[in-house]
Amino acid sequence: MNKHQGAILATMSRWYSNDEILTMATSSNAALLAMSCPRNPYPGRIGVIEADAYADILLVDGDPIADIKLIADPDANLKIIMKDGRIYKNTLTA
Repeated sequence: MNKHQGAILATMSRWYSNDEILTMATSSNAALLAMSCPRNPYPGRIGVIEADAYADILLVDGDPIADIKLIADPDANLKIIMKDGRIYKNTLTA
């Protein structure tokens, strides 16, 4: 997720519910990539969190279904960012 993508997604709340926005941005996009066959950049399963799958995980400080604007400020509200099993951001304390 780039820095502005969350803000763009948050503007979609004019037309969609917050859970619909999150579904479109995650599992629906994964399903579209899977249908692209050779153009799919991920060789394994995507859109699920399970062994041997490619999963991007965001840990949000709050409930984005209740407040989609949380994803509009990733610096403040995304505590963990993981892509392809690699952690890019972790601000949680042990």
